[in-house]
Amino acid sequence: MVDWTWKALATVPACAGGIAGQSDAQNQSVSSGKLVSTDPPYYDNIGYADLSDFFYVWLRRALKPVFPDLFATLAVPKAEELVATPYRHGSKEKAETFFLDGMTQAMHRLAEQAHPAFPVTIYYAFKQAESDGADGTTNTGWDTFLAAVIEAGFAISGTWPMRTELSNRMIGSGTNALASSIVLVCRQRSTTAHTATRREFVAALKAELPKALAHLQAGNIAPVDLAQAAIGPGMAVYTRYARVLDAEGKPITVRAALALINQTLDEALAEQEVDADSRWALTWFEQTGFAEGDYGVAEQLSKSKNTAVAGLVEAGILVSKAGKVRLLKPAELPADWDPTTDTRLTVWEMVHHLIRVLEAGGEGAAAAIVTKLGSRAETARELCYRLYTLCERKKRANEAMAYNGLVQSWPEITRLARETPTPTKRTDDMFDSE
Repeated sequence: MVDWTWKALATVPACAGGIAGQSDAQNQSVSSGKLVSTDPPYYDNIGYADLSDFFYVWLRRALKPVFPDLFATLAVPKAEELVATPYRHGSKEKAETFFLDGMTQAMHRLAEQAHPAFPVTIYYAFKQAESDGADGTTNTGWDTFLAAVIEAGFAISGTWPMRTELSNRMIGSGTNALASSIVLVCRQRSTTAHTATRREFVAALKAELPKALAHLQAGNIAPVDLAQAAIGPGMAVYTRYARVLDAEGKPITVRAALALINQTLDEALAEQEVDADSRWALTWFEQTGFAEGDYGVAEQLSKSKNTAVAGLVEAGILVSKAGKVRLLKPAELPADWDPTTDTRLTVWEMVHHLIRVLEAGGEGAAAAIVTKLGSRAETARELCYRLYTLCERKKRANEAMAYNGLVQSWPEITRLARETPTPTKRTDDMFDSE
């Protein structure tokens, strides 16, 4: 910890001095007229005050004479701590209400005081857990926190995933600990914001989210972070309005807005242009994965995709035998594959050969394939985002990691590909004549 801390401090600009203080976030004034970047409590993930008691009892014995006001109580004060801890409030519902009300007040305070020339950035590393409400709806800490930020008068213009969590920290050892924090980029909502209908909201999403998605993909954002990053442009649409009303005139909740954003994201990913064989493979993969399925079902699906099972076998992506068909896994694809001689080249095939080569020979081997693919390689990278989304929805973690890994390795693969000489037509002709 000390080693990481001094390295961070070494790059901090020198200044005349700083101020450290302790105050209630719901009533503080220290943020007045300043650029604010804050890291609030994470709903019910960590009971900071309970954890602090472990150290407090020993600190109090040593330091109470020095700081009598700080150590006036026998244990760490807990009544005003902004976490949703059911045992302190009697139930999950009361704990959630306490958190939402308190966080809304704290965010109101920030919105009122923060310097208008700068956005407020809020770090949020919440491990998602769902809880069913009395009315049958499902709420999460993420939904609740977003609702508090919006209720405070903020408009959200970005949700950027940042890899802030070290895998070797104590809480990450042998647990399902998070890798990323989400940075909410917020500004005060315009006082002239108007009310919109659900139809207007959806139309704006469909017009703006695909462009934002293309921008994110162009920046090579990891597929594991894409959905979270795409919430930013989606919530920017939602929060530009004072309210969004459904057909009955009722406000659309944050959770309902997130569902519409994710639906629009799925539609945008599905609109990527791919060949007929790859369209078939995508649909089959969503339903069956790499498991076997009936030949008759596969043949029926192939007709709607303007292809045929025999053609898919010829393309080298499918095995058909004894009334069953199955997509070939990357490791089962031929090691001597050459895209320059493939007479039925598909985007699906490109993706899975690249995964095979990357896993077997590393980024250098994948770069050799990218060199041969030329501009078509980008289409393969783009398809990984859709495949990752399918795997995440179907709980296929191993396949999802492979697609995410290919995208994350892409900058190095393309760098190495640029350094690899591109085969010329003359070289191919000489090879053929020999």
